[in-house]
Amino acid sequence: MRTALLLALFFIATDVSAQGAIPILSAVEGAAGETEYSVTLQLLGLMTVLTLLPSILLMMTSFTRVIIVLSLLRQAMGTAQTPPNQILLGIALFLTIFIMTPVFTDVYEDALAPYSDDEINLEAAVEAAQIPLKGFMLRQTRDKDLQTFVSISQNPDINEPMETPLTVLVPAFITSELKSAFTIGFMLYIPFIIIDMVVASVLMSMGMMMLSPMIISMPFKLLLFVMVDGWTLLMISLTGSYV
Repeated sequence: MRTALLLALFFIATDVSAQGAIPILSAVEGAAGETEYSVTLQLLGLMTVLTLLPSILLMMTSFTRVIIVLSLLRQAMGTAQTPPNQILLGIALFLTIFIMTPVFTDVYEDALAPYSDDEINLEAAVEAAQIPLKGFMLRQTRDKDLQTFVSISQNPDINEPMETPLTVLVPAFITSELKSAFTIGFMLYIPFIIIDMVVASVLMSMGMMMLSPMIISMPFKLLLFVMVDGWTLLMISLTGSYV
């Protein structure tokens, strides 16, 4: 997992194109003089990284919290598929890049750049790359969640939070992110629920019970969200929650 993580970070780095090309096939002369071809380990490692990148993005960054909050906001407003899923994913992706840029910069300066310059070996680069990632996840992980997964793992070598392996830290981080996302979603739901209740009460008092309150309340929700500059406030709140 450590090697795959480092390879993924190499793939994300901006100067990865400056490195030497990875040969696809290697030719080896057999005992009988025949030529045998085999796929290089570098290519296999790169293919493995490509399959792991979505999981790394989802589980070790702020993407989980952002996309859940945006989805809950859409449901609270009652706008069905507006904004579409592609738009929400795009917003969550670029907001995640914005939030994680300081962490990626530290990983590049502390691990990728020295390894590319042959100043440190692979093992040292992996250890250096984990420090910023662990620091970010530990700041967002609740102590209770971390202690729970540490006790489940029964790892006696963990004496302080930074010594927690990623196999234990990542589940604790995801659990805390889910709790934070649903807490923010609950706060977003409150004003929209109040609008629904007011509209439903007015319709009931007018005897218009056959008319769905959602049809009447949705324009008022949109108007309220636009008047308070809701998108800006939401982005500020999401990014500020990671400071």
